[in-house]
Amino acid sequence: MQELLATWPAAPLDFSRRADLPEIMDDGRLDAATYAAVIADLARVNSITLARPPTINWLKKRTKSLDEFSVLDVGFGHGDMLRAIAAWARGAGKRVRLVGVDLNPRSAPAARAATNPADGIEYVTGQAEAIDFTPDFIISSLVAHHMDDAELAGFIGWMQATAGRGWLINDLHRHWLAWLGFQALARIFGWHPIVAHDGALSVRRAFGRGDWAKLLKSADVRADVRWHIPFRWAVAACTR
Repeated sequence: MQELLATWPAAPLDFSRRADLPEIMDDGRLDAATYAAVIADLARVNSITLARPPTINWLKKRTKSLDEFSVLDVGFGHGDMLRAIAAWARGAGKRVRLVGVDLNPRSAPAARAATNPADGIEYVTGQAEAIDFTPDFIISSLVAHHMDDAELAGFIGWMQATAGRGWLINDLHRHWLAWLGFQALARIFGWHPIVAHDGALSVRRAFGRGDWAKLLKSADVRADVRWHIPFRWAVAACTR
């Protein structure tokens, strides 16, 4: 881990465009224990930085008239978003099928270990496009910034074509204040060194409103783009 941190490429700060540097957590050389520690810390980061409310509040609005529905979470990581949705649905008396898919084979074991089996969450390793059912809703939280523009435009098009009722991307706003703020929080809370590194880089890899306009145009998809406190974008569309 220290070798990765010491040798990872760096570049001058530039918040005018998306950074194209890779994140350490995406490196296949990370062992399973280190990866599990990183995504567990990221789940804590998500709590402190209010990462989940934009997604859950959107689902609340979209499911007001539904007693039963399904959700596919693309890039579930530690599974914390799906667990939060399970808790909300249980309290609201709604029946929900929750499925997460993640490319990284280290994610599912870590997420299962942190999840009460009673939640009934299905964790799958593989490509989202290979999922064998049509989810009512597709969500993706803090995954979009790991993609380049072409990949993300294709992903948006796939969600638009696949989601039975709607989809939402929840991701970061690229801003120097968010970058400084994350680094301060990482020091205060003593987050894992890889989380401290990748979290700051994630802000630089993230988006401005203009980026979303270009991405949606490239995907030929119309969607609602909303900013949420603190420094977060929710991009969503209804498919019916």
